[in-house]
Amino acid sequence: MATKTKEINFEDHIVSYLTEKGKGNFISCSDDQYDKDLCLISSEVIEFITSTQHDQYEALQQQYGDQVDLRICQNLKKNITDRGAVDVLRKGIKDRGQELKFCYFKPNTSKNQIHLELYPKNRFSVVRQLHFSMRNENSIDLALFLNGIPLLTAELKNALTGQYLHDAVRQYREDRDPNEPLLSFKCCLVHMAVSSEEVAMTTHLKAEKTYFMPFNLDITNPVNESGFKTAYLWEEIWSKDSLLDIIQNFVHYQTDTVKYYDSYSKNLKERKTEKMIFPRYHQLRSVRKLLSALKKDKMGMNYLIEHSAGSGKSNTISWLAHALSGLYVNPNDEKRKFDSIIVVTDRRILDKQLQNNIKQFEQVPGVVEVIDEKKTSQDLKKAIESGKSIIVSTLQKFPVIADTIGHFKDRNFAVIVDEAHSSQSGEASRKLKKALSLEEAEQLDGEEKSLDDLILDEISKQGRQKNICFFGFTATPKQKTIEIFCQLKNGKLEAFDKYTMDQAIEEGFILDVLESYTSFKRYYRLAKKLEVNDKEYDVRKTVRLLNSYVDITDHAIETKSRIMLEHFATRTANEIQGKARAMLVTRSRLHAVRYKLKFDELMREMNLPYKALVAFSGTVEDKETDADYTETKMNNLGGKISIEDAFKLPDYRILIAANKFQTGFDEPMLHTMFVDKKLGGVNTVQTMSRLNRMASGKDSTMVLDFVNDADKVREDFQMFFSGVFMLEEDQTDPNNLYSFQATIDKHQVVTKADYDRYAEIYFIEEKAIDKLQPILGYCVERFDQMEEDEREDFRAAANDFVRLYRFLSQIMTFSDVQLEKYYVLLSHLLKKLPFKKGVLPREVLNEIVLSSFKVQKEFETSLSLVKEEGQLYGLQGRGGVKPEEEYDLLTNIIKTLNDTFGLNLNKEDSVDFRNIQDQIYSNEDLMKYFNTANSKDNIRDKFNSELDNSLLQFINTKIELYNKLSEDKVNDMMKRIWFNELYDKRVRGIGA
Repeated sequence: MATKTKEINFEDHIVSYLTEKGKGNFISCSDDQYDKDLCLISSEVIEFITSTQHDQYEALQQQYGDQVDLRICQNLKKNITDRGAVDVLRKGIKDRGQELKFCYFKPNTSKNQIHLELYPKNRFSVVRQLHFSMRNENSIDLALFLNGIPLLTAELKNALTGQYLHDAVRQYREDRDPNEPLLSFKCCLVHMAVSSEEVAMTTHLKAEKTYFMPFNLDITNPVNESGFKTAYLWEEIWSKDSLLDIIQNFVHYQTDTVKYYDSYSKNLKERKTEKMIFPRYHQLRSVRKLLSALKKDKMGMNYLIEHSAGSGKSNTISWLAHALSGLYVNPNDEKRKFDSIIVVTDRRILDKQLQNNIKQFEQVPGVVEVIDEKKTSQDLKKAIESGKSIIVSTLQKFPVIADTIGHFKDRNFAVIVDEAHSSQSGEASRKLKKALSLEEAEQLDGEEKSLDDLILDEISKQGRQKNICFFGFTATPKQKTIEIFCQLKNGKLEAFDKYTMDQAIEEGFILDVLESYTSFKRYYRLAKKLEVNDKEYDVRKTVRLLNSYVDITDHAIETKSRIMLEHFATRTANEIQGKARAMLVTRSRLHAVRYKLKFDELMREMNLPYKALVAFSGTVEDKETDADYTETKMNNLGGKISIEDAFKLPDYRILIAANKFQTGFDEPMLHTMFVDKKLGGVNTVQTMSRLNRMASGKDSTMVLDFVNDADKVREDFQMFFSGVFMLEEDQTDPNNLYSFQATIDKHQVVTKADYDRYAEIYFIEEKAIDKLQPILGYCVERFDQMEEDEREDFRAAANDFVRLYRFLSQIMTFSDVQLEKYYVLLSHLLKKLPFKKGVLPREVLNEIVLSSFKVQKEFETSLSLVKEEGQLYGLQGRGGVKPEEEYDLLTNIIKTLNDTFGLNLNKEDSVDFRNIQDQIYSNEDLMKYFNTANSKDNIRDKFNSELDNSLLQFINTKIELYNKLSEDKVNDMMKRIWFNELYDKRVRGIGA
């Protein structure tokens, strides 16, 4: 019995579906009908022209005579070669004064009756075993054509024959010459490697350098109960409507400008590259799912797209924006669903990639208005008022116009929010919704509205708006994002569409930044100065202060700097063909300054052929050196080049950053990250993900972490690895507002009369802002008269109320006017309440000495993650008073720190350690040496020699202790600290 598991049977199945079963009703053409020279099925071209544009054909026939068919096809071929198949299919060609169309797209409405009639006349055809070459007999398994013009080619492989996806990919790379006319760039939309299990695609064949992208439903295609795992390709993607939609709205020629270092000219140059973008499966899926939902859903719905880095988010947003601008719910509609589409990013400087993408996707000039940093809020106001179809701006511009922009009755808006997690739960979002609200502040029947009516109007402009649909895009949705953007389905809140981090890593679009993670731990010992009496200090504050003191000391900075630079010089510098960069994330601007100074010093000492850059905002005053620093002065770039551009030069290989470049910074050459800052949650993922961008020759990354717990880092990444969700019962409870309200009322800082009068002024007498001040002033006076714990209880409850109300007002409309009155007054009052800043006991720094410090590698490993969704929970009030201060003797605090960060000296070691110090201090000959007759260097040499002699007594009896105390860094620091203390006392008379 003959088997039906061969490749030809796989081919039979696909062709049979397309020509017999499928909705597209493809025509099966023979290989002989294909013209190798013209790369067309000429008979199909002419059949389409004569059936749809008979008048134009006859006009050309009068000029060309019997040559008309050939001349049309030759002209068509020339235009495809010059402009690309997509442009020809969209715009047609001109021939001897006649305009010829080669495709008719489905009209958005039924008003265009001619196009409705012509759309079904598009002719799709499939050719099996297409012999495409004039030089050999090579053939491609399948090729699809539209009206005789090639759309795509496909190489098929059936797993049951022992042939897999990689065999099809290899065939394209090794056996398909990209110089062949059919396989040249732009002649076809896409080339697909198709197996019975997986699909991959490319738009540009480059022989062995061809880059294929996965085109699968997920990391792997799930079992298909109806047949092949890859059946979605020919049943869904290759259907007539789908292919025409892709040609019209998705396939795109994109020009990228990349800055690179030119070794010949020794300068940065720009290289422009053109590529053809064919949508990846998840991009197509998300846009189409949204359009389908919008045709059924009412206005005012929100949607979350949880797409990882590496998902091509900028392209997806661009496709969605343009698709929404032409969306009609049904063909008989007179107007579009959305009057304007507003694309909002929370970055103050508009994302250039996003801006360029949306602009490049523009097929009709004037559709897109970009409000970048060069334009004002007035420009944004004009763009909205004039009904611009697509407007691109930053969230920061909306509060400025919120109170001046006209209200737009009967106008609908689609707002696409880039990085939704950080921009949709605060006051700016409330202002945006208010600016776009269709509610009008009009009088009713000639009478002025009451105060309650005005407040209800205000409330109605802040919740979900019936004229605005929000579309949020983020890779790391927070709890607030999930609650604001997601609809409840089957007891869960989760994203409308997901392309997760694990899929992006598995498909090779980003790197796993936890693959090589090195954890370091610092060990230090502190000692109370002998002459200082033991005193009690707040444990929490003192531990925090002493930790900070240790980490900012020159020795700590130098110790870690040496580890980083030695690692960079020996390992990182050789990665990515010797072009790898590193980034140091510091905990403060002062740390960044100290690291920059130390890096400069050590890099000169190590004779490294490159420098470090530093990035921080404003001016940093270092009281220890009594100097001011700015990034401009420290980098000394002369103002001619940005930090981002300088980082591409071979002169600069390391970037030291304090709260800059931790998000939105995409440098593919960034390979290693040194982390000297406490991270957590989304911040961990966003910061370390700066490393995940792909680059030629980059196949690994490294993280060296000096602060964070490895298990916590793994936990942070795990939360977002396979997507997040929230259960229905874990949503934020709005009734918590009333609990906070009760606590606020209990303290009687604000009276009911205060709330009412404040609201009356705020909502009615808009220009009488000065009248608000006395009300706030009396509230502050009452606050000051309370006990400390009562003040903190009130402040905590007020903070919780404002925070929760601001969030909940984004997702629901309250009918309780009193809550809005509370919100308005309390949000202003909190800014005026005196805040007793916790004073750190800095005098303790004069009572201790740092006796030892070292940094030790804990482990180097891969922090493995599992395919498991992360679960989020709703907001809970912090409430209550701050923790009571706990006091303890300085000796006990130091002991606790030493137990945590010490050198693991046992009790006997500690006795011996103190004995060494006593020996030195009681060495009369040495003490006599400390006088003004000897130079400081001579005294230091004598001291170091005597200390080394004291240590030698342990070399035979306690070798382990000797090794600990003789370690270079420990020994150096021990000598420096003890010497400086003695010199200050004996020579300078300080602390004597």
